[in-house]
Amino acid sequence: MSLLLPVTAPVATTALVLAQQPGNGDNGGQGEDFGKSSPLGFLILLLFLIAVALLVRSMTKHLKRVPATFDPEEKAEADAAEADEKDEAGKPAPEPVKQPEKSESS
Repeated sequence: MSLLLPVTAPVATTALVLAQQPGNGDNGGQGEDFGKSSPLGFLILLLFLIAVALLVRSMTKHLKRVPATFDPEEKAEADAAEADEKDEAGKPAPEPVKQPEKSESS
């Protein structure tokens, strides 16, 4: 039994220390001012809300300037001409089909 006592003593001591209720006035950081905010905190919160409102306003202005498409103008004109051909013919013009080239090695 003497071999078992040195092993269980630290465990029992740790359990007793952890089971004790704090009686020394330490409330775990929850004193009488816990949960109350200061006027400075309220001012900082208002400043953050104003900053977010200004950022949203700026973002909407920038998004209004973004073009509807990023295609080059030449491609857009070609697409418009192709759309006109589709309207006139009723169906799109067939694209030429490329035949695979035969290699001379086989």
